[in-house]
Amino acid sequence: MSEVQKTRVTLLAGGVGGAKMAEGLAALDDIDLTIIGNVADDDAFHDLWVSPDIDTLTYSLAGLIDRSKGWGVADEGNRALDVLKTLGEDTWMFLGDRDFGLHIYRTMRRGQGDRPSDIAADVARAFGVGPKILLPTDDIVQTRLETDIGELGFQDYFVREQCKPDVSALHYVGASKATPTDEALEALALAEIIVVAPSNPVLSIAPILAIPGMTEALKASSAHKIGVSPFIAGKVVKGPAAKVMASLGLRADSLGVAEQYQGLIDILVIDDQDKALVGDIEALGIKAPSCDILMKDAEDKKRLARQVMDWALSASCEGGAE
Repeated sequence: MSEVQKTRVTLLAGGVGGAKMAEGLAALDDIDLTIIGNVADDDAFHDLWVSPDIDTLTYSLAGLIDRSKGWGVADEGNRALDVLKTLGEDTWMFLGDRDFGLHIYRTMRRGQGDRPSDIAADVARAFGVGPKILLPTDDIVQTRLETDIGELGFQDYFVREQCKPDVSALHYVGASKATPTDEALEALALAEIIVVAPSNPVLSIAPILAIPGMTEALKASSAHKIGVSPFIAGKVVKGPAAKVMASLGLRADSLGVAEQYQGLIDILVIDDQDKALVGDIEALGIKAPSCDILMKDAEDKKRLARQVMDWALSASCEGGAE
């Protein structure tokens, strides 16, 4: 009996919402999943290169994620950090003992001149992750935020300042000179469905698309293109998307997400509580079916992933359809 042909799906993802969407899609046995993750949150701490979004994807798909936080490793300790604190080091960026091991390995490999893409693939393989996790570039790209207390790196804003400063502008430093990876471009070109995860549009997805060639590859792909809003009734489940978008003068709701993705996706899945926005979203040329998009557990993630796949493949997708 011949093997059933799987649908090739490429997911653009960052943050906890991206990892949850990745888990849901990975639970479907009829798709071949590739994930392009955000690297603009990457930074050096204690001379170790940390890649938070890629690690969250890896830990989530490996079943190692700390579910209570949505990031980091479960059953984690902080003895190494305690030692650094005793020695007078600034330890506001929490890195657990097991997490340190991964950062040491990544930094060691980078120091040997290995491609970051190869390192990420080897890490995912070692942890038993099935889907391919790709980097959009092997170059360093970092999000920097202009705020009312000065310019901040993403981790300084997100962790140290706890998202409190008002943001007036975003810069994806290094993006304009970065080169997209061949793997990422191929994943977009060969995909039958491209999914934009319910990630922060300006902090997680925009840095990926800011790399020269990535937006063009997305637009040129013949894949069905579908996004999932991170907003439910004008609020996000986790993260600073609402605050940052509002600070930048953007609409902080599902219509604001649609405005960011106009010309890039054909469908934006919104929550049932946001049905009043369907008409405005569809005026942008984007279909807006709705369902319960909250992912509380593994069952929710798989249910939403299945619904997203069904809508992406349906030629008769109607806005607001159940």
